[in-house]
Amino acid sequence: MSLARANSSPMGNCRFAIPKKGRLHEKVLEMLKGAGIHFHRESRLDVALVVDLPITLVFLPASDIAKYVGEGNVDIGITGLDKVQESGAEVDTIMELGFGKCRLCVQAPIASKIENVETLAGMRIVTSFPTLSKKFFDPLDEKFGVTTKINFVSGSVEVACSLGLADAVVDLVETGTTMKAAGLEVVGEVLATQSILIANPNAEHKDLVDMIRRRIEGYITATKYEMLMYNVTAELAEQACKITPGKKSPTITSLDDGGKAISALVHKNDMSTIMDELYELGATDILSMHLSNSRM
Repeated sequence: MSLARANSSPMGNCRFAIPKKGRLHEKVLEMLKGAGIHFHRESRLDVALVVDLPITLVFLPASDIAKYVGEGNVDIGITGLDKVQESGAEVDTIMELGFGKCRLCVQAPIASKIENVETLAGMRIVTSFPTLSKKFFDPLDEKFGVTTKINFVSGSVEVACSLGLADAVVDLVETGTTMKAAGLEVVGEVLATQSILIANPNAEHKDLVDMIRRRIEGYITATKYEMLMYNVTAELAEQACKITPGKKSPTITSLDDGGKAISALVHKNDMSTIMDELYELGATDILSMHLSNSRM
């Protein structure tokens, strides 16, 4: 089989675009595995067929995914909110995924001691996000009657100030390590962003798009919650349920001795504290169970 033929999607498959590399790539692969979307990707190929489902994964640069989804070349995709807004593509946001969180910020040299982002109106800005940067500075330009010069670079934005190419930059800030190493500091926030699941508004495979959403939503819930099970006397059941209201509501089963067996979803971060509270209340046989997946 030729490489060109292998690097294509079978007719009728739902095409699902994911980042081929970068900061989101590994997180997306981990999520797909947890959601039961299994595949094998051959080397040098940018497509992979999902096992037992009519879905083709298409590996694309994160910055291109919104455009491909918006134009209908693929049905569904995962990329950053920043990439979607920068592209201007018309897509439906299916859900936020909760990872890849960072901020798109205006950053200026610490030595310049800029305290107000308005100071930068009319100056030179270097960025990989020219559309969002222009949208941010346009109201300031109108206010002060100036024109901010926004120049595009595809990478290494943080060095632009030290090289004399810019008075400030607009770039993503996650931990702030790169920014601080470049001698920069945040003077304004353009956008808070994270990974999102998007779809073409006229996608042909709405049933598969909805199934992918359910699977991913179920996996995300399973990563956040655990099932807590315990026994308690009938008299204490109401108080116990106030401690463990669950994601929707607890499940209560009557026991032969007149007591109640209660189970409820509990956020992982709160599990130990809630188990202590139940023990102090008088609950017994308190057990937590790991969730590998779910459907709500």
